[in-house]
Amino acid sequence: MRELPILPRPRSLMVGTETRDDAAVWKLDARRGLVATLDFFAPVVDDPRDFGAIAAANALSDVYAMGGKPLYALNIVGWPRAHLEWLGEVLAGGALKAQEAGCPIVGGHSIDDLEPKYGLAVTGLVDPRRVLRNGRARPGDVLLLGKALGTGIAVSAIKKGVASTELLKAATVQMKELNRAAGEVYARYWKAVHALTDVTGFGLLGHLDSAMRGSKTRALLDASALRVLPQVRALAADEVVPAGTRSNLEFVSERATFPEGMSLADRLLLADAQTNGGMLAAVAAKDAPKILRALASAGAPAVVIGEVVRSRQPGVDVRGEISSPAGR
Repeated sequence: MRELPILPRPRSLMVGTETRDDAAVWKLDARRGLVATLDFFAPVVDDPRDFGAIAAANALSDVYAMGGKPLYALNIVGWPRAHLEWLGEVLAGGALKAQEAGCPIVGGHSIDDLEPKYGLAVTGLVDPRRVLRNGRARPGDVLLLGKALGTGIAVSAIKKGVASTELLKAATVQMKELNRAAGEVYARYWKAVHALTDVTGFGLLGHLDSAMRGSKTRALLDASALRVLPQVRALAADEVVPAGTRSNLEFVSERATFPEGMSLADRLLLADAQTNGGMLAAVAAKDAPKILRALASAGAPAVVIGEVVRSRQPGVDVRGEISSPAGR
């Protein structure tokens, strides 16, 4: 295999691929930077309009995770010709969610594909002086997390036909929820927000591990503080877990420690591959209370899940046990 050429880094590129951030940032001038991201995937729920809304919300989240505001988006569609009757509903779901974000969909591209896929390429705007990145946490910072864990396990249960009505509803509502309110709060308190990302495909452990490696620090994660979707712990114990979640846990385990008695199911839950999960932030400890109040007032409540400490070995130390009942 031929190696990719190493090209000179453009001066205007503020954030590229080297930091594993949520989006790229291109500086236009002293007060304007473009945020560029894209995301698409196969259906995660059966209802096509819900799927479109979930995929759109997931793609938009990366702009909020950079402290930015979405400007416009383009549809990305791979769809089998034999089932075009569902595509209109998917696009309608995406358009309504983008409208909720104040981000018009102005075009896109589609191809004939064996497996349906949908998502967005989103362009946003951010002040170059206020870009929020994932790898600048500081020792002493408090870790905040919005939303509950378990959407990856929930999606597996939906696909296998074993998800309860309660779980289906809770997971769908959460995956459709924009991270706009949380993103706007963190952008407003940008001086106190040292690191920010959204928890998606690499799971809580994966995204936290990436942030700690980027900042050369270590996270002390309090498992008892985490919110969990109903019934996902029991499903994980029954091995209803996506392959990506297992891969996440395997990847991060060499830099993570767990309580001796923590079950494999709970470790998998911590690494569960999320769809449009919550915002994960490292914020200055003195500012954490007012940020938490602002998040709650904005309708995007978060909880303190741990702290950042100095360490020669970046990674995550999990403390305590998940307190949500195994059947919930």
